[in-house]
Amino acid sequence: MKTNTMPMNPATVYHIYNRGNNREDLFKEERNYPYFLDKYFQYVSPVADTYAYCLMKNHFHILLRIKNEDEILRSSGKPSLEVTTSPNKLIIKAFASFFKSYAQSINKAYGRTGSLFEEPFRRIEVSNDSYFSELVRYIHLNPQKHGFTQDFTQYRHSSYHELISEENTRLDRKTVSEWFGGMNGFHSFHKDKHWVITPS
Repeated sequence: MKTNTMPMNPATVYHIYNRGNNREDLFKEERNYPYFLDKYFQYVSPVADTYAYCLMKNHFHILLRIKNEDEILRSSGKPSLEVTTSPNKLIIKAFASFFKSYAQSINKAYGRTGSLFEEPFRRIEVSNDSYFSELVRYIHLNPQKHGFTQDFTQYRHSSYHELISEENTRLDRKTVSEWFGGMNGFHSFHKDKHWVITPS
């Protein structure tokens, strides 16, 4: 079920996506892409594990799992008994801080004012295994669908190459690999470019 206002619940997988306010570009130049990811992992990693992403000039897609309540409370750096904020408020704060921090940096660097992102950001709860697999492929093929590249495997700003490499990653590569029965399954599934999911 798709909604823009539902809370993000612990131990739940979500597809989150958003675009620039009034369709404005979120990424003005190449250096913005890694900066966005650094900000994302800085603020969101304490409350979520990330499986896949794709950043395009005026929008992005991310597939993640909100951690369970105990993990979120531990990420606060205090024993659970000393935490007075609910896990859901910590989740909301993490995403709000991420979007605010990136937007403020872009505004300062490029002399702009006002909202950078459409609000609230969109999220879809991922409720079954086949939907998860379809979303990973959808996210990676998205730049080809939108004409940013003729071959999604050559696109630089998605998690595709990060997932198939053996280098250190901030993604939960192990879970993604297991979901496809190993990387051979991951490759095979991506070769079948039949479009199933079409988020707005």
